[in-house]
Amino acid sequence: MEFKKELIHELIKKQEWKQVRSEIEHLEPHQAAEIISTLELQEDLIVFRLLPQSLARDTFNHLSIEKQENILEAFAKNKDKLSAFLNDLYPDDRTALLEEMPGPLAQRLIQMLSPEEKEITVMLLGYPKDSIGRLMTPDFVAVKPDFTVAQTLGHIRKFGKDSETLNVIYVVDKNWKLLDDLRVREILLANPAQRIDELMDNHFIALNANDDQETAVHAFLDTDRVALPVTDSKGVLLGILTFDDVMDIAEEESTEDFQKFGSFQEVVMNPLKEGIGSLYKKRILWLFALVFMNIFSGAAIAGFEDTITSLVSLVFFLPLLIDSGGNAGAQSATLMVRALATGDVVLKDWLALFVKEIFVAILLGVTMALGVSMVASFRAPEIIIIVALSMVCIVVTGSLVGLSLPFLFKMIKRDPAVASAPLITSIADISGVIIYFSIATWYLGL
Repeated sequence: MEFKKELIHELIKKQEWKQVRSEIEHLEPHQAAEIISTLELQEDLIVFRLLPQSLARDTFNHLSIEKQENILEAFAKNKDKLSAFLNDLYPDDRTALLEEMPGPLAQRLIQMLSPEEKEITVMLLGYPKDSIGRLMTPDFVAVKPDFTVAQTLGHIRKFGKDSETLNVIYVVDKNWKLLDDLRVREILLANPAQRIDELMDNHFIALNANDDQETAVHAFLDTDRVALPVTDSKGVLLGILTFDDVMDIAEEESTEDFQKFGSFQEVVMNPLKEGIGSLYKKRILWLFALVFMNIFSGAAIAGFEDTITSLVSLVFFLPLLIDSGGNAGAQSATLMVRALATGDVVLKDWLALFVKEIFVAILLGVTMALGVSMVASFRAPEIIIIVALSMVCIVVTGSLVGLSLPFLFKMIKRDPAVASAPLITSIADISGVIIYFSIATWYLGL
């Protein structure tokens, strides 16, 4: 091997590149990497480019991170070649490379991948599905705190054309740790001789790349920024998230929650463009499951056969009563799902809301009991007490179920919207049947 290295070094000095290629193309990847590692800058790039494509890919993985960065910088002059090279790397090798690189550089390289390779790389890098890391862009302008305002303006002119937005400029240290963000207006109005660190107040809001996209929606609602920085767990600036991207998230999340509340298995963005089979698959699961759940309502009715036989007029009010419970539950659930989604309500608020809902539900139940009593006075006066008591109990039960289910799903780390209206209605139906006929059985002394 020593003889081979000396021979190749001698050929490089003589610039006999064809002979160099013939000598290195039969080497093992680790041997080629060892030779390239001993070469000076520029020579290492030439030798690497002489490697056959498959050998270059495998050799790259054996080089130090410094050599890898030098090679990528050389490729950067030809974006097509760099893109082709990155796409040709094995996904795990490419991921290991990107993990070692500064965040902004890694993000720029990711953007050069094909859609398929980009998806794989992002997944391997550890950004979960629906995380902020999947949406951020590396196109931003960052400066050092020791820059003067004049230097900063020159830097913006030089690199600003590639930035997603120029409303905000980010201040980072030598390790790309985010120190502050400054509005361009502050920089434009400052003295050209002032340093950036004189303008900093070290107060900024940053998003974490691994957080859920809904976190970004809340952050933008609480601020008046058109873009927010995205960092890793150590505070290193990775990219930015812009307002227009967040609006897309908000629309998708709202659509998803709304449709989950209607018991859709998957989101349907445009029913006009969905096929019949697709719409069927996205709706059938919950509906089919609820068919079997509603069997319990029939079983409950069958259990009170003697009560129904003794007073057939009870059946007349059954749909009215159980529907009232389902409607009250759906109202409560709608309020809670929305409040949990926006962050206005958190898990620890459940007890306070539960107590409040009891009083509200009693008022609702009493009011609705007066209405059903008026109907009963004409239709079946002998059961006014039964239907009035049942209405109050059913509405209170339905309301408390509707309030509590979203909290329960949130507690087990599921989307509160899974507490759908049909699910709550089915639970309210079963409990309503049991409550109604249990009160009737007690009142009639059966």
